[in-house]
Amino acid sequence: MSTIHKAACIGGGVIGGAWVARFALAGIDVKIFDPHPEAERIIGEVMANAERAYGMLTMAPLPPKGKVTFARSIEEAVEGADWIQESVPERLELKRGVLNQIDAAADPKALIGSSTSGLMPSDLQRDMKHPERLFVAHPYNPVYLLPLAELVGGQKTWRAVLEDAKAKLAPIGMKGVIINKEIEAFVGDRLLEAVWREGLWLIKDDICDTETLDDVIRYSFGMRWAQMGMFETYRIAGGEAGMRHFLAQFGPCLSWPWTKLTDVVDLNDELVEKIADQSDAQSGARGIRELERIRDQNLVGIMHALKAGDDGKGWGSGKLLAEFEAHLWAKAGKAKVEVSAAEPLRLLDTKVNAAWVDYNGHMTEHRYLQLFGDTSDALLRLIGVDFDYVEAGHSYYTVETHIRHLGEGKLGQALYTTLQLLASDGKRLHFFTRIHDAATGDVIATAEQMMVHVDSKAGKSVEAPAEVLAKIKPIADAHATLPVPEGAGRSVGQKRA
Repeated sequence: MSTIHKAACIGGGVIGGAWVARFALAGIDVKIFDPHPEAERIIGEVMANAERAYGMLTMAPLPPKGKVTFARSIEEAVEGADWIQESVPERLELKRGVLNQIDAAADPKALIGSSTSGLMPSDLQRDMKHPERLFVAHPYNPVYLLPLAELVGGQKTWRAVLEDAKAKLAPIGMKGVIINKEIEAFVGDRLLEAVWREGLWLIKDDICDTETLDDVIRYSFGMRWAQMGMFETYRIAGGEAGMRHFLAQFGPCLSWPWTKLTDVVDLNDELVEKIADQSDAQSGARGIRELERIRDQNLVGIMHALKAGDDGKGWGSGKLLAEFEAHLWAKAGKAKVEVSAAEPLRLLDTKVNAAWVDYNGHMTEHRYLQLFGDTSDALLRLIGVDFDYVEAGHSYYTVETHIRHLGEGKLGQALYTTLQLLASDGKRLHFFTRIHDAATGDVIATAEQMMVHVDSKAGKSVEAPAEVLAKIKPIADAHATLPVPEGAGRSVGQKRA
């Protein structure tokens, strides 16, 4: 899979800072240039929110966070980068000048994406020496969560560059969509502008206030669009006859005077104050960072719901999340795990983040079980029971779990897990897992678990194949000499000896 090895971000505002987070959390080193005197504080706050969101979003093992470095110039920032993302303010001459500086200093093979929301790439690339590698990479806020980037080439952009950009976005959990022709505002902002313009008229004419308008969107078609978009949603509305029936039924509405799209609202001081006052009443009690965290938490919940599609593959952004996690797990599965007769397997390293804790700052109960589950998944990958194996119709199912809570996981605490195989045969795996404080090695929780190999299609236990048993054997042989863990084999309520 084509990958980004080193990124540069020119501009670190709302969009640029979120690009930094997206790259860094994918394990990519990022250099930033932004002359704003508080750029480091702003990007630090964005990074903190992004890390919190990722803690809720996935338990797949993220790579080590990329190094984030602040450069003193554009030239220093782009040195050695193979993806450069420009996110300076939306002024053509400013962007053109910055892009020309990037073009002159960057490796000629580096890709250059612009975060513009509507400027034409042909206008941006006009004076560049290497215009063939410039394209619009228009993301949606927050970039670290919303996975779409519209890829738009100018007259001098090579199609191969757009294809390469699309391929490079996939490993960082993003979906690049190539727009066939350049057009002002591209596709997404064209649609948003239409809804925005209608919304302004509805507020101006006192049809509703800002909160009512937002309620109409978020409690109705916004939820439908999150999974299927517009046309597939309307296909369903056409019933058994599909899209043809829908168009025949609702097509005549297009000629009715329902819209003011051709009439631009006068956004005068009176209307600006009216909208601002209603917006303050709607959500002004919360600060911007709190609103961002609420937004992120809600987006994560929607993406998780969409990931759990009844076909097992998910819908919309949930499907993309599942694919991103599969990539992360596959990448983690290639990491070498030492099998030793001296100690259990060390399988998982993590940190207690803000999404894992309760109001006391302590890790909640279900997160312990989640860590134990992720550790058993790591064992399964080690013995060849990966996504492809499960797709083929076989897996190990957990049939029994006994958890002990011996200490507390606290916000920011580094943890690691170890697993000791107690017994195994053709169908069963019996193992003991510990969660350790990474600083002291102390055990804060243990789980004793039994898993059974199954034919998931037949719904019954079966012998594991020889190639899986062959990978289990050296682990079982090594762990046979380890002492039985304290607490293994006990029933609930039994005291320590």
